[in-house]
Amino acid sequence: MARLLHCSFCGRPENQVGRLVAGPGRVAICDECVALAHDVALPAAIPPTGDLLLSEIDELVTNDARRGGLLGIVNDAAVAIREGRVTWVGPESEMPRRYRDLPELTCRNRAVMPGFVDAHTHLVFGGHRAGEFSRRLGGATYLELQADGGGINSTVQATRAASPAQLLDGAVERAGFMLEHGTTTVEIKSGYGLETRAEIASLEVARQVGRQLPIDVVPTFLGAHLIPPEFGRDPEGYLRVLEDEMLPVVARLATYCDVFCDEGAFTPSQARRILRAAARYGLKPRIHANQLGATGGVEVAAELGVVSADHLEHVDETGADRLKAAGVVAVLCPTVSWSMRLPQAPGPMLWDKGLTVAVASDCNPGTSYIASMQLVIAVACLDMGLSLEQAVWSATRGGALALEETDKGRITPGAVADLIVLGADSYRHLAYRPDQNLVETVVKSGGVVVGNLQLQGFSA
Repeated sequence: MARLLHCSFCGRPENQVGRLVAGPGRVAICDECVALAHDVALPAAIPPTGDLLLSEIDELVTNDARRGGLLGIVNDAAVAIREGRVTWVGPESEMPRRYRDLPELTCRNRAVMPGFVDAHTHLVFGGHRAGEFSRRLGGATYLELQADGGGINSTVQATRAASPAQLLDGAVERAGFMLEHGTTTVEIKSGYGLETRAEIASLEVARQVGRQLPIDVVPTFLGAHLIPPEFGRDPEGYLRVLEDEMLPVVARLATYCDVFCDEGAFTPSQARRILRAAARYGLKPRIHANQLGATGGVEVAAELGVVSADHLEHVDETGADRLKAAGVVAVLCPTVSWSMRLPQAPGPMLWDKGLTVAVASDCNPGTSYIASMQLVIAVACLDMGLSLEQAVWSATRGGALALEETDKGRITPGAVADLIVLGADSYRHLAYRPDQNLVETVVKSGGVVVGNLQLQGFSA
């Protein structure tokens, strides 16, 4: 009796599979493993040139107001990309024939939009705070938990105890989830080390995430997240460590310096001091402002002209006017207030005042362990009160402007070709179906890095 062949991948015999393709010797592979290998290999098979044509797009979100409305919608559209940059956008019927030689990604019955830009996250941390979340559901407040040794300090202990490899594994896993859900650029803060060695390690891990995954990382130094316990009676001593030890070395690893200026964290005068010291080393300023109360962060933000003021749950119209006059971007974190069951930032008022508004996940282990910008959009609409158009713009173009990435967050000639293809015919499904990952394909700098839509016009 002839000996049965087995699939060299899954090990099943030929009488248990649909079809077995024989190779040299006794090497063989079954239909299911062929399909799996195709799905896994497809993204890597796309030409590395960054050349691509997205065709037959049902609905294209460009964020180009010149095309009408906030989102600049184009129907029956196409997008041509060369060398990782958008070169042509418009109705496909008007597309020049010279772009037909590009590798083609057919997007029939699908919407295409810019990749999400998440402008506020804390992805590098050890441990979790699920027990703390449960206590908060039982009525414990943020400051009560912090006074009991929980909050940021508990994550600091877990982060200091973790090895760089463990921190990297966790950060890559979270960033990979973000990428699969459409985030193509992410800001990552340090701030759970609160000692020179651990802060350096956190920033190095953040930068390594961008080398391991096809996602752009913008690193931010947040050594001024909280006064660590060992300096609880000597805050001036920790400020000297920030100024004399940390800032000189982290300046080569980060783009921005952030300060948590709020009740239980840093005072306005301390925030001014830290941000001015950071500026001497070339770090640009950001600030956590007015999350827990009207505690002066907005005034510091306006006075120093920081790049962004984040949270803003407690900002009034006067504060909004000051931020607008100073050119500060308002970065709102709707899933934080949602998770903490607290009032949302006044997003509609900030829009009405004419500020540039971004929405971000604030992904962190304590108050918003959420990494999907699709869910952030839904909560911004359903709980904060933004319109869907405002939320989508804020999650894309707004986030890009908050990080000063002016060539991202829009689909216009010259922009970086970071796009997402939805498994739906309109962006309106993002808030309508918040329990699903609607991102089917992610294009990063003109190359498909997530997804398996059929690519035509090239040989792998």
